[in-house]
Formats: sequence, structure tokens, C-alpha cells
Amino acid sequence: MDLQYKSIAELEKLCEDIRKRILEVVSKNGGHLSSTLGATELIVAMHKVFDSKKDPFIFDVSHQSYAHKLLTGRWDEFDTLRQFNGICGYTKPSESEDDYFVAGHSSTSISLGVGAAKAIALKGEQDERIPVVMIGDGSMTAGMVYEALNELGERKYPMVIILNDNEMSISKPIGAVSRMLSSAMASPFYQRFKKTTEAFVDNFGEGARYIAKRMEESLKLVTPGMLFEEMGIDYIGPVDGHNLTQLIEILETAKQLKKPVIIHAQTLKGKGYEIAEGKEEKWHGVGPFDISSGSSSKKSSAKSATQIYTEALLHLCKDNDKIVGATAAMPSGTGLTELIEKYPNRFWDVAIAEQHAVTSMAALAREGFKPFCTIYSTFLQRGYDQVIHDTCLMDLPVVFALDRAGIVGEDGETHQGVFDVSFLRAIPNMTLFAPRDEKSFHQAMAFATEYDHPCSLRYPRGAFLDTEGLPESTKFTLAKSQLLESHEGDILFIGYGNGVGRAYATAKLLDESVSLLDLRFVKPLDTTMLREMVQKHKKWFVFSDTSKMGGVGSALLEFLADEKITDVLVESFEYDDCFITHGNTKVVEESLGILPAQLAKKAEALI
Repeated sequence: MDLQYKSIAELEKLCEDIRKRILEVVSKNGGHLSSTLGATELIVAMHKVFDSKKDPFIFDVSHQSYAHKLLTGRWDEFDTLRQFNGICGYTKPSESEDDYFVAGHSSTSISLGVGAAKAIALKGEQDERIPVVMIGDGSMTAGMVYEALNELGERKYPMVIILNDNEMSISKPIGAVSRMLSSAMASPFYQRFKKTTEAFVDNFGEGARYIAKRMEESLKLVTPGMLFEEMGIDYIGPVDGHNLTQLIEILETAKQLKKPVIIHAQTLKGKGYEIAEGKEEKWHGVGPFDISSGSSSKKSSAKSATQIYTEALLHLCKDNDKIVGATAAMPSGTGLTELIEKYPNRFWDVAIAEQHAVTSMAALAREGFKPFCTIYSTFLQRGYDQVIHDTCLMDLPVVFALDRAGIVGEDGETHQGVFDVSFLRAIPNMTLFAPRDEKSFHQAMAFATEYDHPCSLRYPRGAFLDTEGLPESTKFTLAKSQLLESHEGDILFIGYGNGVGRAYATAKLLDESVSLLDLRFVKPLDTTMLREMVQKHKKWFVFSDTSKMGGVGSALLEFLADEKITDVLVESFEYDDCFITHGNTKVVEESLGILPAQLAKKAEALI
């Protein structure tokens, strides 16, 4: 939509329409809600002042970019938000030229902005283009932001950064004074006056410059922007993030400054939908719900793997005061909320700082504690160096509990938890194992607590796949698998973690009898059991919610190669070498051909 000639009244009406559209779709499809409702005026003002066709619009995480999608030709197809083959819940350049970059993980935006600003400078396009970055206050807890700001303050590339502060964290007295000062500082008159004064003072030598500088610094002391100003980045704020007139004026001023500027805007989460307004975490990301009441649609009664993890850890903590833990800004998502509430001195939410989470837990392990570092599979990627350098190199007994391992559904490519086995398996001293159901999860947690080396266990989003009818899980012992079903014939199904349930469901669809092995440990492997299986079964089928490249099948092939075994066929039903799209998990699995009925046909053809 071309907003250039629209009046403030028309823009305010547009904001109402945008919020209504977002509510209408998210209540049906699920998605991010409170933060994206709160960012509506900010995004409308961005599009009023800048041009997303040429100015890089960079949204941190980009879960708050729904208004941007609606303003850039996706109003009608917004009904397909987060659906298979529909609109992505995050920015995605393949979806629209107005989406500058793929984003799904936090705190990358300012680095992207600095890179874009460098390219614009190299191309000589500073008078035509300027990066516009929107970042939430939560994302400011990650170190990568300050690495980027550090360079930006030194290089002085033109850039406009909108800090969307929706936690109302600025106190009222300071906020009132700051708003008064910021209104003046943001005006074109003030900026012209400041430049003129600087030139005037320069004529009177170092003493006058020193006095002027001290006067300016004394003003900054009553603003929350001291940090940014000291880093060499102009600061304006806090400003009302829902006042379109003020936002547009400030953005116009920032655009003309031709230097890095941070605009600190305060917004209300859930703005326009009273039930969700405020700081309630449950409205950040939601499933389908009823708009009139705010009540969620009926959820599955099956116990989630995250719930099992919480129960197991609470049980272990009662008798072991050495157990500690951390999560990176996901206490409810990872099930640590109860632990943090019950043991506030032993469990911590360290904010969006996976690197810090891992390294701080390594130090606790060094001091004799037993840390559980509880992180989504996709987010552990951000702490990979710390896993290697600060944990495994020292052979420290940190447990990495990886939630949402496997396909996570509507969040798509940036959040699918498919790479952890591949990238962790390569690290010396690391042990990898996985439970298949509730009982085995408790046993796996008990093993992890006693294990004196780095280890990782993975578990899915939602409930484990059904394994009812299989023998009960036995105690976890290092590098020991469990043979669940044994039959004559060539066929062996090997399941890892949630893959056991998929293997079991597939086996029940076959006419032939199939032996079933719960691998349990992918590093180290149960070489004794595998040598026994080589003698009995010549066709192995691998089931695991992991990437095929470097995954469970690769580990088994490496074992066979080391053993010089050439007469065993290994067929892996893991994920192919691609980024997996968003959509309902079952629909995505069907597109990948890994539903039990599809796998049964593939297995029959190979058999």
C-alpha cells in the first residue's frame, strides 16, 4: 500500500483494520500475537516515511512483522499464515521482495543493518537508501546486538534503529523527563541548532568545547539513552509507539540525519485487543482461540514431553541439591518455569543469551554442580562454540536437554530442530541419547544426573509417538540399546528417540515380521548389539527425527565401515538435506513422505 499521501486519520483507521485482520487470522491459525499487535503503528510509520522496495526493512526475529506483510501485497493471502504452502510467520525474501532477510532467531537485525549499510556505502547509494531496523527490547539481551552497535558507533553508517520497548520498563519520573527532552531533541529545529552551535563553539577553542560537551552530557544523565550515546549512536526517546504523528515526525528527522540513530518507542503488547494487553507471556505466541473470550481451542490430553521433563527434573531436584539449570528466555516453553519458582537460587532464565547460558553452566559444572542446560534444539546452534570450547574440551558434566527436537510445525525453517544430532555427534567427549516415551524419559534423566561427562538428550514438541504394546523401557546404561521385538528374517527397524514410535507404527502396517531395536544411544553406539544384529538381519531401516546428513543413519554406516561389513543394506528415513518448510506437522511430514503409511510402502518396495 502506498501510504505517502494518506492523512493521519486515514493511517489510524488503517492501523485498526490491520489489528482486526491480524486477530481474525491468528485466532484461527495461531501465531505470534501480542508483540505484533503492539508494533502496528511503528510499522505503518516506517512505511509512511521509508520505502521497503529500496530501503532494507530488517525485523529482528520478525515475529512482529505481520503488519508489514499486510502492507506489502499479502492482505488477501494472509489467511494462509503459517499454513503449509502459505504465508510464513517470519520475513522471507522468497515470499516477497519487501522482506529483506530471513529471520527467526533473535538479535541478528543490527548486524544485518550494519552489513547492509556497508554495502550501500560501497555502492555510493547513501543518498537513496538507508537501512531501517526494528528490534524488540527482549532481543537487546543478546551479546550480538552490542557487537554490532560497537562497530556502528565507530563507523557512523547512516541507519535508523527502532527499539520497540513493550515491557514498560522505563520508570514514570525518568520517562516523563526523557519524553520532554526527546521531543525537543527529535525536532528538526533542535538538530539544526545543535549543528550550528557545534560550529560556533569550535571557533572558541578546546575550553568552550569541553564546557558544551559537559552540558550535553548532564542532559543525557536523565535519559535512558546514555549507553547508546556513549557508543556514538544518537538516541531519541522514549516516545509513544502508538502516536503516529509523533512517530512520523521523528522518523523523518532520523532519516535526514545521515548517521546512526536509535529511536526508543514504548508500545503496549496486545494493543487493541484488551484481553491480551500487557505483559502476559501466554499471548506472545498462541494457538487458535476464541476472540470474544480469549479461551484457547481444545488441546490434546496427552502429556507433552516438556511436561515429562519438568516432572522428572522436579523429582530429581528433591534429593539432589547439586542439580542446577538455565534456559535462554524460554522458561515456559522449556518447562523450567516451575523449577525457577521452586528453586530460584538454582535455576535461571539468562535471557536471549545461549552462549552465556552454556558457558555459565560449564563453570557451575567445574564447581561440582550438575547443570541442566535446557534449550530448544534450534537455539543450541547459537551456543555451538561454547559447547565445544567451554564444555566438551574440559569434559564437564553439563546435560543439554534439547526440547522441540524434530519438526516443530508452523514456525518452519528457522525453528525445525533437526540438526542437533549431526552437529553434536562430531564433538569429542559428547554423549548422545534419547528417550522414546514417559518411562524411558525418567530413566534417561536419572542416567544423565549420574553421568560424569557432557551429554545431550533430545525430545519432541508435544507428545511422544505412541509405543503402547511394546515392552517397558529398562534402565539406561551407557551405550546400551534395547531390543524390543525379535523375529526371524532380514528386516530390522532401528528407532532413535521419537523415531521408535514411528518405526513401531510403520512395522504394524507391514505383512512381514520385523525386528525392532530402540537404539537409545547414537554416541557411543551399542557395538555389541549391532554386531549381533549384523548376523541376523541384512536390511536395516533407520527411523529418527533428525537430519540424514551426519545423523543416526550416518553413525550406523560409519560403524559398518569400521567393522568392514559390506553385506548390510542401511536405508535411512531421516530428513533429507534441505530446510523444512512451515505448516501443520502432519501435513509437513506427509510432504516429506515420512508418515507411517508412506514409510511402509517404501519399506515394502525395498524389501
